Amino acid sequence: ETLLAILTGMDLAEDAAKEGVDLLGVGEMGIGNTTTSSAVLAVLTGRSAREVTGRGGGLLDEAYRHKIRVIDEAVQFHRPDPADPVEVLSKVGGLDLAAMCGVFLGAARNRIPAVIDGFISIVAALLAKRMSDRASAYFFASHVSEEPGYLIAQKELSLFSFLQLQMRLGEGSGCVLAFEVIRAACTIMNEMATFEEANIQDDYLTEIRDEMKG
Repeated sequence: ETLLAILTGMDLAEDAAKEGVDLLGVGEMGIGNTTTSSAVLAVLTGRSAREVTGRGGGLLDEAYRHKIRVIDEAVQFHRPDPADPVEVLSKVGGLDLAAMCGVFLGAARNRIPAVIDGFISIVAALLAKRMSDRASAYFFASHVSEEPGYLIAQKELSLFSFLQLQMRLGEGSGCVLAFEVIRAACTIMNEMATFEEANIQDDYLTEIRDEMKG
């Protein structure tokens, strides 16, 4: 089931490539999937459940402590191999994470930039990187999730996020904001005039460069 879910995600990315899509956003909508994401992240990074687990949809203290205990118990009971991301997914993850992981892999395979949404999405991206290290060259992080595990996963991926908006929404909400940042960056690269084209005198830059070399 895990492998089938990964392949399903890869197929979705393949379909998008055939349709001419040149930028993908990977988000999700669900209940309880910060729990599975935290469990997966704890195994992949060797961190404790407390370090990677947040309050999700807004758990109160007692429910939050219970969430941490459940993750700890699940990891101890199933003992997935951190070096085997498919095993980690199948033992403490979910099919949603597996499919999202597949989308990231499929996007990289088709050389399509893939934008990470929030916490669940970045854990799926980390799983994809553990399966294919070069895949992460196509990943962009949209915004810093309020879930504490987000920054841990971001560091593992050696990425930075475009935005810091104190969001914990998911559902691709960060992706659509990041799309505009990426489009703006591409427009600047492709359409901004050079000093020569704009007839701007740039002799002073030579002096600055010389000073920097010195």
